[in-house]
Amino acid sequence: MTTLSIFNQNEPQTALSVTNDAGEIQRLLAEQGIRFEQWSTRDLPADASQDEILEAYANEVSRLKSECGFQTADVVSLNPDHPDKDAFRKKFLDEHTHSEDEVRFFVRGQGLFYLHLGELVYAVLCQRNDLISVPDGTRHWFDMGPEPEFTCIRLFSNPDGWVAEFTGEAIASELPQYESLAGVA
Repeated sequence: MTTLSIFNQNEPQTALSVTNDAGEIQRLLAEQGIRFEQWSTRDLPADASQDEILEAYANEVSRLKSECGFQTADVVSLNPDHPDKDAFRKKFLDEHTHSEDEVRFFVRGQGLFYLHLGELVYAVLCQRNDLISVPDGTRHWFDMGPEPEFTCIRLFSNPDGWVAEFTGEAIASELPQYESLAGVA
């Protein structure tokens, strides 16, 4: 279930609030300039190709490209048996920013986006059918958990994709990780 947990950066181990109401999550994130949507489910085979996935969501992807000026879209997947899963997880666990929006639509699985907004950190556990758009310049990090399993559509303004600019802050290591917030043992 999609959840939003809000933490104060000065008391990072205790959530100030938690909600699993999608409308409330959308409202709270919109107040911070974060786009959050839920798209209708498409029945796709587990081994659907990038082209099949992009075709299934062509209308939504086209709408976002038109509204936001995105140039390209692709599909990224990660499974628990991937030999580099630990390195991929570590790569995104440090706080960073991008010079363009980071947009992810979860076709399957889940992942946890942390958004460091002022003194608050919004931890959004995104799941199947969730779209999140993190505006450029927003301090954030992503935790896919120790056994990642997700497929996401990504949209880019720059055809070369995004590059992370790490902040050097330790805040990401001070908040509860995926295992705690996703209820995974």
